[in-house]
Amino acid sequence: MVTGIEKETLKKNNMAIQKQEALVVKVFRFPENPLIAPDDVKPFHRGHEVIGVFNAGVAQLNGEVLLLLRVAERPVCTDPNVVKISYIDFSSGKGKLNEMELQKNDKRYDFSDPRMIFYSDSMHRAAYVTSLSYFRLARSKDGRNFTIDDKPFMYPETEREAWGIEDPRITKIGASYYIQYSAVSPEGIGVGLASTNDFKTCRRLGLIFHPENKDVAIFPEKINGKYYALHRPVPKGIGRPEIWIAESDNLLYWGNHRHLLSLSEKGWDSCRIGGGAVPFKTDRGWLAIYHGADQNDCYSLGALLLDLNDPGKMLAKTEEPILKPEADYEMNGFFGQVVFTCGALTENGTVRIYYGASDQSIAGAEIPLEEIMEKLCKCFI
Repeated sequence: MVTGIEKETLKKNNMAIQKQEALVVKVFRFPENPLIAPDDVKPFHRGHEVIGVFNAGVAQLNGEVLLLLRVAERPVCTDPNVVKISYIDFSSGKGKLNEMELQKNDKRYDFSDPRMIFYSDSMHRAAYVTSLSYFRLARSKDGRNFTIDDKPFMYPETEREAWGIEDPRITKIGASYYIQYSAVSPEGIGVGLASTNDFKTCRRLGLIFHPENKDVAIFPEKINGKYYALHRPVPKGIGRPEIWIAESDNLLYWGNHRHLLSLSEKGWDSCRIGGGAVPFKTDRGWLAIYHGADQNDCYSLGALLLDLNDPGKMLAKTEEPILKPEADYEMNGFFGQVVFTCGALTENGTVRIYYGASDQSIAGAEIPLEEIMEKLCKCFI
């Protein structure tokens, strides 16, 4: 016979399960995943290997889905005691690819992070990146099977890009596609802007956010006469890596910066957060998919709902991730436990997210838009 105390305990357990189930989002991962892996991409640099093809900007043009892939290469190295790196040297004015060898027993450096080499001093400053990134286009008629261009679409061109260009987002405004990307150099990570109408040529428009800043996502239309962009400063003293919003008259000069979203006190987005896919318009607000990382460097995706007329006003956010690392290719790779998006498409009530998996490959997933909206509606703040 079940006692009153046991009945109350069962009731509480069932309510907890129902609450957890209500927060779970139905995700359909593409059976073709990973869609593009390093072995699918031929190295551009002689004597290099592709170690990652990930974090792609997304666009549609002439009936095709275009992925602007971040391709990361490094020099081939067979000595386990040596780390080889490459970078672009602009000291003569024109960029030249240079290589460098570092001994792993060199006490000046910390080699524990596969993405970066740090100085071993108390400030733990970045000394080098372990790979050089540039952008290459992949094209598809069905959004799942892609043909990859042989040559880069964008390649580092200035001193501010000497260590590579990373994580592009693509915003279509009118007939133009604006590419926002991280420009990496010894001076830090800033945000560059370029534009194209045909993805055959592009025009560089310069650095629009100075270091240290990244994860910029420009909204696809003016709102009350202003352009808006999400961005993520990286404070070195006071402050934390959180999401801000800025506005502009011309896409080049940004101001009226406002803080938008703080880190959670605990959980999946408690260590760092940043913009993900370019926000898109719904009848209930601007939907922005963002990334968050916890104390174990596990990266997941969540969603924000922003006011249609003032995107600096947050209406709701998801309490739990809408996509988190679960599949083997998301859990294991160059830097495991990572799903990270720079672009998504919406069609017929479905959100199709293209994302980097483990900083190594490109994958795709679809989520019903209403599923995301329901989770947002349960988490109004």
